[in-house]
Amino acid sequence: MFYLRFTALSLLFVLVPAISALRAQDPAVVEIRQTDGRYHLFKDGEPFYIHGAGLEFGGIEALAAHGANSFRTWRTDNGRDSGMEVLDRAHANGLMVTMGIEIARERSGSGRGIFGFDYSDSAAVTAQLERVREEVLRYKDHPALLMWGIGNELNLGASNPLVWNAVNDIAKMIHEIDGNHPALTMLAGIHPELIQNIKARAPDLDLLGIQMYADIVNLPRYLKESGWDGPYVVTEWGATGHWEVPTTSWGAPIENNSTVKADWYDQRYEVAIAADTVQCIGSYVFLWGQKQERTATWYGMFMPDGAKTAAVDVMEHKWTGSWPSNLSPRIDSFTLNDMESSASIELTAGMEASGRVIASDPDGDALTYHWGVRTEATEVGHGGDDEAEPPLIPDLFVTMKDGEITFQAPSEPGAYRLFVHITDDQRSAAHANIPFLVTEQ
Repeated sequence: MFYLRFTALSLLFVLVPAISALRAQDPAVVEIRQTDGRYHLFKDGEPFYIHGAGLEFGGIEALAAHGANSFRTWRTDNGRDSGMEVLDRAHANGLMVTMGIEIARERSGSGRGIFGFDYSDSAAVTAQLERVREEVLRYKDHPALLMWGIGNELNLGASNPLVWNAVNDIAKMIHEIDGNHPALTMLAGIHPELIQNIKARAPDLDLLGIQMYADIVNLPRYLKESGWDGPYVVTEWGATGHWEVPTTSWGAPIENNSTVKADWYDQRYEVAIAADTVQCIGSYVFLWGQKQERTATWYGMFMPDGAKTAAVDVMEHKWTGSWPSNLSPRIDSFTLNDMESSASIELTAGMEASGRVIASDPDGDALTYHWGVRTEATEVGHGGDDEAEPPLIPDLFVTMKDGEITFQAPSEPGAYRLFVHITDDQRSAAHANIPFLVTEQ
């Protein structure tokens, strides 16, 4: 009898974790409810406000560690990891995923994706629908799936309204085969004509994703003007866009340094996201990672070597109510020949110039300064298209001492940038750059 009781008890101990594991693999039941005139997202019956970031490659573990609960992708397979691998890693770290579905775009472009698509081509539209159906069937039951994101900025550079009919057919198909997850599409901005088209042609969408940068502070007004009173999530926001900043006299966009950016993240979150407790169900800040777009630091919240910037610190505070244990360095000023980046600085080829950055570390950590000069990026994309980072120009620096340097202007006339990256010994960093023009001697 003792042996039998022990065996049964042992079996119970084995079965309970196994049953729990099976239950953990059930798909999440996600829904949007409107109560007291306010929209809320629910996951398995519990409120779920999105504290998230846009993430394509890696960084999942760090995102969870900084207090987020979700991330969005742009496609189911990013070319490095399958959608299942991404979802599995998210689940292992307690994160939910708004899974992007790659949808063809009407505009021309470069990099991954299908561009120059004709939404009047019914056969091509039908083939796309069937391809998407296979993707939805493959991932719909994963426990880390939160929502389906149908395409990204399909309105950018587009004129054929039939795209929204195609989006609606995809949303309708998703609802037929997956009753657990809402469907949205991500829009580049919002305006009345766009919303009219979506209301008329894509009524099966459950909510909208809205993507704006500096202009996001005007989102409350745009929503009212456009007549969108349904739920939405801000699926991209962050640094001031390269199309929104002042430029030099030769047309180079002037990038804010990492400290100014972080201060803007803070303000924009409070004004445009946290303030809307009626329609907004959360946001995905852009970009949890690093990419080259005009520069290698413009949109990424991390440096190319993986060090975090102050934008990460701000978002951890928004997500958790607490600041990280180590804060990123701050930049007080950065000058080239005692002039700031807005001065449209010109140097003569081969002349000696000086740069100076004044920075501090909130934790008192020692700082290390990394300098470089690159040509201005000329082969630039559109709407996030792939770009190549211009290489560093060697043998220009004459002296380097902490935050001060002297260097020789490049010998070839043209547009350049002076970069400085500042790091502490805790994998935190700050960055800044100044565009300058080299003229002939």
